[in-house]
Amino acid sequence: MRIKHCILSVCFMLMPVVAGHVHASPEIQSWTTQQGAKVLFVENNMLPMVDVRIVFDAAGSRDGALPGLAMLTNGLLAEGAAGKDAQQLAESFESVGAQFGNDSLRDMAYVGVRTLTDEQYMNTAINTLADVLVRPDFPRGAFERELARMKVALEARKQSPSDIAEEAFFKAVYAEHPYAMPVGGTDESLENITLQDIEAFYQQYYVASNAITVIVGAVDRKTAARMVDTIFDGLPAGSKPEPLPPVPDLAQAETVKIDFPSKQSHIYVGQPGMKRNDEDFFKLYVANHPFGGSGFSSRLVETIREERGLAYSVSSYFSPMRERGPFMMSLQTRADQTDEALQLLRSELDKYVASGPDKDELEDSISNITGSFPLSLDSNSKILGFLAMIAFYDLPEDFLETYIDNIQKVDRSDIREALRNRIDIDHTVTVIVGNGG
Repeated sequence: MRIKHCILSVCFMLMPVVAGHVHASPEIQSWTTQQGAKVLFVENNMLPMVDVRIVFDAAGSRDGALPGLAMLTNGLLAEGAAGKDAQQLAESFESVGAQFGNDSLRDMAYVGVRTLTDEQYMNTAINTLADVLVRPDFPRGAFERELARMKVALEARKQSPSDIAEEAFFKAVYAEHPYAMPVGGTDESLENITLQDIEAFYQQYYVASNAITVIVGAVDRKTAARMVDTIFDGLPAGSKPEPLPPVPDLAQAETVKIDFPSKQSHIYVGQPGMKRNDEDFFKLYVANHPFGGSGFSSRLVETIREERGLAYSVSSYFSPMRERGPFMMSLQTRADQTDEALQLLRSELDKYVASGPDKDELEDSISNITGSFPLSLDSNSKILGFLAMIAFYDLPEDFLETYIDNIQKVDRSDIREALRNRIDIDHTVTVIVGNGG
């Protein structure tokens, strides 16, 4: 515990320096290990700490017929490894003030650690991380416990109208595509997943050639390479999984109404949007900002909330993924206002696709996006997230360096063209959950 307090003290003492520093784009170094794992590294000596994350194409989109399999496999990694139980692994990290993290999403799963760079602390943290990644035991007791926890979480989602709406939206938009199923599993899949399924999933996807390692912190290239070698020692090379299938366009509009005992209706409207490495990424990202992505200054908030009082919260966003992630608009409104709010939401989208932002909206959006960008690089963890995204989605390594220029290049004609090519108002999915359905 003394080490953890030391970390927090250092962070708080240096916080004013970090916050006041305008970061240039970090210099990214990259290489590929002999086993085929890609590595991206940024040396950042502002704090005596280093963040390490290993990312795998081993998330919900790889679940196959067993939704929840990827999440359960990832969650079990730290529940027992190299003969140590979960408590012993946690104590190993805790003893040196290290923080372990892991998660499984729709596109990517990861494990990682934050540690002090003092050699005695760092070595313990990295060796324990290697045990978790390379030598998991998948103990039956932990499997049954984690499976039970996921079943409880599933029951909780059934009581949440927003979760119900989001799950129905993804199912309607993606149909038979791997993105359609909930990453947390279904009643049927959680009854059928076995420990053998977990072990087989791990052996197929947690391999070096399917791994990306990102490192940010106060270590040099030589030390970073040594850390990678330690982490991957004993992990099979394996092979990359087959690419995900493309996301098809919607054949027709669809409305899904789900009755739920709620005073409010939860509404989702959208369709397949764009990939993370899409050629129109910057155009669509800038386009969404003044429409529904800029909080209280957005058109949707101004029109639906401020002028008409039909919703407290309303927004829109693109969620780019390896294949086309969704474009989604969402709001919550009183049940008796459902039809009016939905009609206005669709009307605003129709007008915006036709004309795009006005001159002032575009200038304000570009200024806001570029002005806040340095804050997105003001910590190791934020840089780490960017590096993981760059590597996983095969973005150019100068993505951060050219980001502001790419935003500033977007003009109104670019946006109008991109919106008309990508948003088909006559082929959207609408999900309504509540008594207004």
